[in-house]
Amino acid sequence: MGEAVKCGVVGQRGTIEAAENLSSIVPILNPMDAWLTATINWLSLPEVGLTTLGLISFLAATWLPLGSEAALVGLVVVSPDLLWPAWLVATLCNTLGGMVSWALGAGLHRLVDADGNPKTPTGRGLQWGMAQLDKIGPKACLLAWAPVVGDVICTLAGWRQLPPVACALYMAVGKGLRYGVILAGTASWFNY
Repeated sequence: MGEAVKCGVVGQRGTIEAAENLSSIVPILNPMDAWLTATINWLSLPEVGLTTLGLISFLAATWLPLGSEAALVGLVVVSPDLLWPAWLVATLCNTLGGMVSWALGAGLHRLVDADGNPKTPTGRGLQWGMAQLDKIGPKACLLAWAPVVGDVICTLAGWRQLPPVACALYMAVGKGLRYGVILAGTASWFNY
């Protein structure tokens, strides 16, 4: 029992020292926290709803783990008159984000090994995915909206150097249809 009390005291001292060290960092964090809070507050204003939706839709289509559906539905529920502009902004910005993943794949393709040859990704799943892309071509980007695999499809399309304009068009169609279904469900749920 005496040992447990001793360990607790040592643990408290360590915690106090850690808190003292953190207090030297806090002055640096305060302005960052204030800026982040102000930015989030600004982005949550109804006047910038489409801007916020565009930013979230763009980032959600990259490799960042975000979802844009809640922002889209939230904006349309608050401002039903923005249904069509919200659909357009979400579709365009999400497509642009998908093209960032395409560009990432195209850039990764340019990585070369010591002999100057492009490095080929390894792994049975990646090889299968590339074989499917070779068969289907840019039409595979219709599935760019799909969670998890959508980012992989866009990146592999860039790696395979599939035509960027065709990939962007197929991405836009797939993403636009997905957002259309979400908005149709929202409109019927809220009786718009």
